Amino acid sequence: MPTTPAPTSHRRPSARPRPGSITDVPGIEVGQHSDPRRPTGCSVVIARDGAVAGVDVRGAAPGTRETDLLAPTNLVEQVHAIVLAGGSAWGLEAATGAMRWLEEQGIGLDVRVGRLPIVPAAVLFDLLVGDMRVRPDADAGYAACAAASARRPAEGNVGAGSGAAVGKIFGIQRAMKGGIGTASVRVGGVTVGALIACNALGDVVDPETGRVLAGARTPGGRALVDTRRALLRGDEPKPLLAGTNTTIGVIATDAPISKAQAQRLAVAGHDGLARSINPVHTPSDGDTLFALGTGRAARSPGMMVLSTMAAEATARATVRAVLAARSLTTVDGLHLPCAGDFA
Repeated sequence: MPTTPAPTSHRRPSARPRPGSITDVPGIEVGQHSDPRRPTGCSVVIARDGAVAGVDVRGAAPGTRETDLLAPTNLVEQVHAIVLAGGSAWGLEAATGAMRWLEEQGIGLDVRVGRLPIVPAAVLFDLLVGDMRVRPDADAGYAACAAASARRPAEGNVGAGSGAAVGKIFGIQRAMKGGIGTASVRVGGVTVGALIACNALGDVVDPETGRVLAGARTPGGRALVDTRRALLRGDEPKPLLAGTNTTIGVIATDAPISKAQAQRLAVAGHDGLARSINPVHTPSDGDTLFALGTGRAARSPGMMVLSTMAAEATARATVRAVLAARSLTTVDGLHLPCAGDFA
């Protein structure tokens, strides 16, 4: 007589996988700068020897620099760093400081008369958290580069994640603290890692269970709303200023890839955002992902496997961004609790 399987409620949940880091990818370093005057900052991903790069912009309100040159049909083959910054459009200035630091190290495209560092960048909007007049500048970008190493980078309220918040669809007063997170996946001797600064309009959810980890709270602030269900039952979002959110990040692999394949990895990375953020790619988000290939591995497992790895690393890094975040209260009284407060 066939046996009856045990009820699923009696099964032990599987342990969350070891997160890893984007710096597990050979040839990749990360540096970060957090401004002590208010919660904002920048993060830089450096490839000293250059890396093939691609980008995919999905949000309707992006803030970016040097993304056109990453098109597969355009001339430049490699970049030397990617900058992620707070401060909205002002934060793009951090890339200038990164260029200055890289030039001093002799890193960049050989243009005969010198070295020209290629440094694309993307920014997120954190101007509602503290004094908006304080934002990342060229000195911040330079300091982030000077702090770069192949060690596992700090997560949570640091770098580009310093002033990040999530779940703002019903207003910043009902939001929670976002942050920056990293993760990696390794298959068949090839590594794919991601660094994600999550400042999403929507909630961050656990892709394994669907449970909301951080996001919009009830009017009293003591419970999570579950934005997807709230919108579907007819709750009205608060009028939003376009571009006041955004999740930005970098995916990196040591697999040998072309520019066209790097772009496809950036596209696949957005699948990871869709698994871990709901809603995502909204008219008020500027969601942008870069992809880098250092070519240090002996071979590639193929784009099907790499794309799966990119989506997985992105989803895990997004979850890490809120799990590592800590609650924050600004001098003007804005309180952003963290996921740990609701665990």
